[in-house]
Amino acid sequence: MDVIRIILAILLPPVGVFLQVGLGLHFWINILLTILGYIPGIVHAVWIIARR
Repeated sequence: MDVIRIILAILLPPVGVFLQVGLGLHFWINILLTILGYIPGIVHAVWIIARR
């Protein structure tokens, strides 16, 4: 299941974070990072998924 989350995190970072943590603080941080730059959103999403 983590492989699917990581693939989704690369394609759509907020979706990968949402599947991992739900509508928590990390989801909103990832939305902001993805808006500011796609690469920071990906890095944050993969970090969240790999950490848990």
